[in-house]
Amino acid sequence: MANQTTAPASGQSGLDRYFKITERGSTVGREIRGGLVTFFAMSYIIVLNPLIIGTVPDGTGQVLGGGAAPTPESLGMVAAATALVAGVVTILMGVFANFPIALAAGLGLNAVVAYSIAGLPNVTWADAMGLVVIEGAIILLLVLTGFREAVFNAVPFELKTAISVGIGLFIALIGFVNAGFVVPGAGTPLALGNLGTWPILVFVVGLLLVIALFVRKVRGAMFIAILTATVLAVVLENTLHIGTKAEGNPNGFNLNAPAFDGVATVPDFGLLGQFSLLGSFENIAAVTVVLLVVSLLIADFFDTMGTMVAVGAEADLLDEKGNPPKTRAILVVDSLAAMFGGMGSVSSNTAYVESTSGVGDGARTGLASVATGAAFLLATFLSPLVALVPYEAAAPALVFVGYLMMVQVASISWRDVEIAIPAFLTIVLMPFTYSIADGIGAGFIAFVVIKLALGKVRQIHPFMWVASAMFVVYFLLEPIQAAIG
Repeated sequence: MANQTTAPASGQSGLDRYFKITERGSTVGREIRGGLVTFFAMSYIIVLNPLIIGTVPDGTGQVLGGGAAPTPESLGMVAAATALVAGVVTILMGVFANFPIALAAGLGLNAVVAYSIAGLPNVTWADAMGLVVIEGAIILLLVLTGFREAVFNAVPFELKTAISVGIGLFIALIGFVNAGFVVPGAGTPLALGNLGTWPILVFVVGLLLVIALFVRKVRGAMFIAILTATVLAVVLENTLHIGTKAEGNPNGFNLNAPAFDGVATVPDFGLLGQFSLLGSFENIAAVTVVLLVVSLLIADFFDTMGTMVAVGAEADLLDEKGNPPKTRAILVVDSLAAMFGGMGSVSSNTAYVESTSGVGDGARTGLASVATGAAFLLATFLSPLVALVPYEAAAPALVFVGYLMMVQVASISWRDVEIAIPAFLTIVLMPFTYSIADGIGAGFIAFVVIKLALGKVRQIHPFMWVASAMFVVYFLLEPIQAAIG
């Protein structure tokens, strides 16, 4: 019996021991599958990031990659760099932090870089990416000094739970909106989209399939649903020629139609290293530079905190205080990812809430992140295959994960107004504002205000004071910038 016990451990080599696969109740196959589910759920960033940062002229009239207007070649450079940086930093997360979370160019952050920084007069894309590098370096310093981790530990457990639930609703809304199931309404903020289209059929089939497989306890439910929906989308596209949604084609696929254009292509990594660390200080006022860095820093700082709680909760990896294992290692890699994103000219890279889709499919260790990262690296060469997966096929995983994360809402003491009101604001404002940071900020500020109103100042952790003050600046950034002129 003793030999039978030690044989499997040695047979698993150091892989199982390093990633603690058996200890966390998983298997190598489950980790790889979960990593691929995460990749498919977030691979849209390879298509979307070039459309955000690759199409906006900087303050000198040049688009990222050169020229006055975007070209297929310049957009291809952004896509290749986006996939490369995402692959590298996600593998770093898996290897050094052993946590099933993937990173890529942050949505929202890339829009800030494109529209609020690069578009300023005389600012170049290299200057803007230099600010991203500076922001990442500052966050890394805050991690190494223990400040960022201290802020994380200072957040009450039930508020962390609210963050996780809010993110669940947020990513479910992302799935519904990007699949076209929910659209801006006429007279209402949101409404049902046109449910009589073929792309919506792909989404609905994928969603119903993942629900049916889940309730029947089928392993790999999300992965199976994504692949099945993709096959359906490919068949529909090649028989009906649906195309991508555009002004003259309102019923097309929302982000990318499944188009097969070969298997591999040679990537162009010409954008790597095209950043100017201090160039922005030469072209705009130093105070403006500081405010821009602060706005990036706050959004990045708290987005990751919320995401790691959500992923840890879904994977059942949080301790009694609601903290994931190796918190500092996770935050260090995330800080480096922000810097690498600027160095690669693809904007700050940050943790993705879509990682919960892989965790929902069984991922529990950093090996899943290694699988996700490897898929991103392959995507730099196999971008035609990535284009086969339309967002309608991946979105059902995000919607279903929203349900999985919503279950945690039961652990919040809803009759205790001191925590219930901040938790409520945190949960609802994430989807309502389409921002994780906005929801966290509202919850933090409400928590401090309520404690002050009740005279319970001693129950406010010093770092909650600091974090709340930072969020006040964050929310008032535009009027502050306007006042400075």
